[in-house]
Amino acid sequence: MRKFKKDAPVYFDYKDAKTLGRYINIYGQIEPISKTALSAKQQRQLATAIKRARHLAFLPFVAQG
Repeated sequence: MRKFKKDAPVYFDYKDAKTLGRYINIYGQIEPISKTALSAKQQRQLATAIKRARHLAFLPFVAQG
Protein backbone atom coordinates (compact mmCIF):
# COMPACT_ATOMS: atom_id res chain seq x y z
CA MET A 1 0.00 0.00 0.00
CA ARG A 2 1.42 3.40 -0.91
CA LYS A 3 0.76 6.72 0.70
CA PHE A 4 1.08 10.09 -1.05
CA LYS A 5 0.05 12.49 1.71
CA LYS A 6 3.49 14.01 2.33
CA ASP A 7 4.05 15.23 -1.22
CA ALA A 8 0.44 15.94 -2.17
CA PRO A 9 -0.08 19.34 -3.79
CA VAL A 10 -2.34 21.93 -2.16
CA TYR A 11 -4.30 22.36 -5.40
CA PHE A 12 -4.81 19.74 -8.10
CA ASP A 13 -4.51 21.33 -11.53
CA TYR A 14 -6.32 19.47 -14.31
CA LYS A 15 -3.58 20.49 -16.77
CA ASP A 16 -0.86 18.73 -14.77
CA ALA A 17 -1.27 15.23 -16.20
CA LYS A 18 1.96 13.93 -14.67
CA THR A 19 0.82 14.63 -11.11
CA LEU A 20 -2.72 13.37 -11.72
CA GLY A 21 -1.36 10.21 -13.32
CA ARG A 22 0.15 9.20 -9.98
CA TYR A 23 -3.34 8.92 -8.51
CA ILE A 24 -4.67 6.57 -11.21
CA ASN A 25 -4.14 2.81 -11.00
CA ILE A 26 -3.12 0.50 -13.86
CA TYR A 27 -6.76 0.02 -14.84
CA GLY A 28 -7.38 3.75 -15.22
CA GLN A 29 -9.39 4.11 -12.03
CA ILE A 30 -8.95 6.84 -9.44
CA GLU A 31 -7.13 5.49 -6.39
CA PRO A 32 -9.28 5.26 -3.24
CA ILE A 33 -8.80 7.53 -0.27
CA SER A 34 -7.24 4.66 1.70
CA LYS A 35 -4.32 4.53 -0.75
CA THR A 36 -3.92 8.23 -1.44
CA ALA A 37 -4.20 9.23 2.25
CA LEU A 38 -5.76 12.56 1.27
CA SER A 39 -8.47 14.35 3.17
CA ALA A 40 -12.03 14.03 1.89
CA LYS A 41 -11.91 17.56 0.47
CA GLN A 42 -8.62 16.88 -1.33
CA GLN A 43 -9.96 13.58 -2.70
CA ARG A 44 -13.00 15.37 -4.16
CA GLN A 45 -10.74 18.01 -5.73
CA LEU A 46 -8.54 15.26 -7.14
CA ALA A 47 -11.50 13.42 -8.65
CA THR A 48 -12.81 16.63 -10.24
CA ALA A 49 -9.38 17.46 -11.68
CA ILE A 50 -8.97 13.94 -13.11
CA LYS A 51 -12.43 14.02 -14.68
CA ARG A 52 -11.74 17.43 -16.25
CA ALA A 53 -8.38 16.21 -17.57
CA ARG A 54 -10.03 13.14 -19.10
CA HIS A 55 -12.72 15.24 -20.74
CA LEU A 56 -10.11 17.54 -22.30
CA ALA A 57 -7.95 14.55 -23.39
CA PHE A 58 -5.02 15.26 -21.05
CA LEU A 59 -5.57 11.81 -19.53
CA PRO A 60 -7.03 8.65 -21.11
CA PHE A 61 -10.41 7.31 -19.98
CA VAL A 62 -9.18 3.70 -20.10
CA ALA A 63 -5.82 2.06 -19.41
CA GLN A 64 -3.45 1.34 -22.26
CA GLY A 65 -2.92 -2.24 -23.33
